[in-house]
Amino acid sequence: MTEVEKLKGYIEHFIFKNAENGYGVANLITADDEVVCTGNFKDAGIGDSLEMEGCYVNHPVYGMQFKISSFKITLPDDAASMQRYLGSGAIKGIGEKMAAKIVKEFGDDSFRIIEDEPEVLAEKIKGISHEKAIDFSLQMHEKRAMRDAMIFLQQYGISNTLAVKIFNQYGERVYAILKENPYQLADDISGVGFKTADEIASKVGISVDSEYRIKSGILYSLSQSSMDGNTFLPMEALIDKTVEILTNGTDTDIDAESIKIYIGNLIMDKKLVCKHDNEIYLSSYYYEEQGCAVMLEELNKMSLTPDEKEQEIRSKILDIEKKKCIELDELQRDAVLKSVTNGIVIITGGPGTGKTTTINTIINYYASEGMDIMLAAPTGRAAKRMTEATGYEARTIHRLLEVSGQVSDDNTSRSGVHFEKNKDNPLETDAIIIDEMSMVDIHLFYALLKALTVGTHLILVGDSSQLPSVGPGQVLSDLIKCGKFPTIILQKIFRQAEESDIVMNAHRIHNGEKPVIDNKSKDFFFLERNDCDVIYNHLILLIRDKLPGYVDAEPYDIQVLTPMRKGPLGVIQLNSVLQEKLNPPSSSKKEHVYGDLILREGDKVMQIKNNYQAQWEVVGKYNVVIDSGTGIFNGDMGIVREINEYSQDVVVEYDEHRRVRYHFNELEEIELAYAITIHKSQGSEYPAVVMPLLGGPRMLLNRNLLYTAVTRAKSTVCILGSSQTLFGMVDNEEQLKRYTGLKDRIVDVFEV
Repeated sequence: MTEVEKLKGYIEHFIFKNAENGYGVANLITADDEVVCTGNFKDAGIGDSLEMEGCYVNHPVYGMQFKISSFKITLPDDAASMQRYLGSGAIKGIGEKMAAKIVKEFGDDSFRIIEDEPEVLAEKIKGISHEKAIDFSLQMHEKRAMRDAMIFLQQYGISNTLAVKIFNQYGERVYAILKENPYQLADDISGVGFKTADEIASKVGISVDSEYRIKSGILYSLSQSSMDGNTFLPMEALIDKTVEILTNGTDTDIDAESIKIYIGNLIMDKKLVCKHDNEIYLSSYYYEEQGCAVMLEELNKMSLTPDEKEQEIRSKILDIEKKKCIELDELQRDAVLKSVTNGIVIITGGPGTGKTTTINTIINYYASEGMDIMLAAPTGRAAKRMTEATGYEARTIHRLLEVSGQVSDDNTSRSGVHFEKNKDNPLETDAIIIDEMSMVDIHLFYALLKALTVGTHLILVGDSSQLPSVGPGQVLSDLIKCGKFPTIILQKIFRQAEESDIVMNAHRIHNGEKPVIDNKSKDFFFLERNDCDVIYNHLILLIRDKLPGYVDAEPYDIQVLTPMRKGPLGVIQLNSVLQEKLNPPSSSKKEHVYGDLILREGDKVMQIKNNYQAQWEVVGKYNVVIDSGTGIFNGDMGIVREINEYSQDVVVEYDEHRRVRYHFNELEEIELAYAITIHKSQGSEYPAVVMPLLGGPRMLLNRNLLYTAVTRAKSTVCILGSSQTLFGMVDNEEQLKRYTGLKDRIVDVFEV
């Protein structure tokens, strides 16, 4: 292990510094030498004195460098250091010549004079007015306060970047807050969670059964439960989860009754909302559900269409059928009619039931009437498929709403994202069709509804049998169950779809019937294999050699789907095996190790969290930027194009040639994607899907998951593993229950 060393000096200049992420290469002047240092200098500037920890590394091109693991900014304490600091431009208005004058006059007392006696500074130094001296004094006070706070926060293990956010939030109140209630940080500051606040609290000496800790634990429990898709928890479940979190790793005995009392206090403080005496919400989630219900009721207020008008519309639909040489069934025609005559319509159905044909007819109807229509889907891949299927531009919902890198000022929103399109700047269109609605969570649906005006037709299309959204809520399911909106369930499997065993087996699975796996199919194959090493070898053979030619695609486009993350056939192990064989080490490919992740140029990767601030560029000939924007989202897949050890970043190219640059300390946002979980595949379609199935937790191996995986394939499904496991998934209807209240909110609003 490399020995950690300490180094002290000041920054003379930056050889390189990335303004976005703070990574830099700096020339540091120490008492004895000049040293090139590399690391994150986000909060340090030219002239700053630093005390650093790190180690010396010998770069193959640039020679010996000091690689920083941490640093703190210290205040210069001698005349020479003070002159360097003032002359660096750290204080606006003081340059090198002025710094020399000040230090020549006041020596080691220079900082005290600037801070505490600005009138003396103005009197003694020619060229400094009284107003300038006051300004210099204010700047020095501000920088000293920031520096002192950062030094104070560092003793609690808080990084410089986070320390700046904390100081900007609280200013000089930070000392009192950390000593009295560090859990307030978890409420107020993005990037500080319960665990961080709890660690600080233990160092400060706050009791494990303090009111602040218990209240914060309650809020944290609800926040964590949203990651399982819940928008609320029943009282008893919340108490149990909070006790588990608060007692984890301690001998503390937390009384359930006291937690119940604090839940009541948080309700009175309006941080929680209780419905039906038992459903406990974070207030933001409740108001999102309530807001959705109110806006849906407004959108639904369209005047009923007279019978003669309906007959006229039906006639126009038949005209479109003749013109486009298609034949709709009665349910499809009804879906088109209701999409024209109602404010909100839901169209659902399995694969091959004509959802795309129905969408196309709706589009053609609106176009024939000279009306505007917009198309959107939750993911880039789903939007691309929608565009290809309709011939009309479809965008992601985020791009439709014009996502920006700003933080939302809407206190009811948990997502923290800001959309340019909202109630003050709505979308201007006659109708909007949203596809793959099963993927839309409560946050995104709330943002979408806020951007719609009364009179806009909202047409929601999806397969209600798919997995629910990764984010909180089960929006499509709740909209159907509330019974307040016209819902057309397409059921007929059309002749062309009947020729696909993928479609037919998907419907068998959905109906609880065993899929046909006799391997007489052209697009649905099953290989009985009961040894993981044998499955690994067959996966490689299929992806690299057999399937690309069979489905006319690149190995990159063939997707391995698995129900779980851990285990021999989980995402983590499969990616390790597949990377080694599909993108092996080579002298021509640079690679970087980040924790347990080995990242190599050419690797297939996935973004695993929404990053609304991430900047992307599309580069044309001669590296000219031809398009740019912000936002990369959970589930976006790309290829590692470049790894640069000197600038310490990785370039990933996503769909539509969008390139994103990640600093090495941001790599927790991406992971290998040769294999992904079935949940992560929602909304995507792949030329071929390969699925290893041997066993795993019963809750994961269910019918819903298998149905979703099979319907992700366009041309071929290939399952390797145990037929017993496969048929067991068909028989298992169990799903992890989600606690959501959108259905009840809608019913309540509509019945008022």
